[in-house]
Amino acid sequence: MLQPLLAASGWSNRSSPKAITYLDHEIESLIGERKVLPHDWQSRTRLKPKRGHYERHLDVSGASAGQFRPILRKSVENPLDFSIILAVRVPQSNRLFRLRRYNGKSHEHTNHIERVTFYDFHIHFATERYQEIGAREDTFAEPTDRYSDVAGALACLIADANFDTPPDSQRALF
Repeated sequence: MLQPLLAASGWSNRSSPKAITYLDHEIESLIGERKVLPHDWQSRTRLKPKRGHYERHLDVSGASAGQFRPILRKSVENPLDFSIILAVRVPQSNRLFRLRRYNGKSHEHTNHIERVTFYDFHIHFATERYQEIGAREDTFAEPTDRYSDVAGALACLIADANFDTPPDSQRALF
C-alpha cells in the first residue's frame, strides 16, 4: 500500500544490498550519545561560500566511539532556506546516516505515511518506518517554533543531541 503512495509522490525505493538500517532504539542511542565539541568549534562552524550556498561541517567523536558530523548549510539568496544536519558515520564505510535535520521555512514538507503537509520551520527525524519503505532515513519531520534562523537551529541541535560545549565557549555563533 505504501509503495504506490511513494511512487505517486515521486519517491522511489532506495533500498540496496549495501543499505544500512538503524532501528529506532539505535537512532535514539546515537542521538543520546555524549559528544564533546572542540574548543574552537565556533570558528569551525562559520559558514563559507560553496557553489551557490554557504556550508561548513565539523567532525566530532562520541563518548562511545561514534563518529558524528554536524553539517550546516544556508542559501546565499534566502535566509530561511537552511539545514542544520546531524549525521553519523556508518562504521566500516564512508556513508553518513542523517539522524536529525533542522530546516528553515523555505519549502512545503509532506510526511507521506501520515499524509500530513505543512509549511513551517521543521525538524526531520531518522525513523525505522521510513527506511522500511525505501525513503531517506530522515524523511519524517515535525513543525517547530523553537528556532527562526540558522543560529537558533544549531543551538537546538546542540541541546537535543547531547553535545557538550567547552566551558570557555562563547555563545555568539555567527
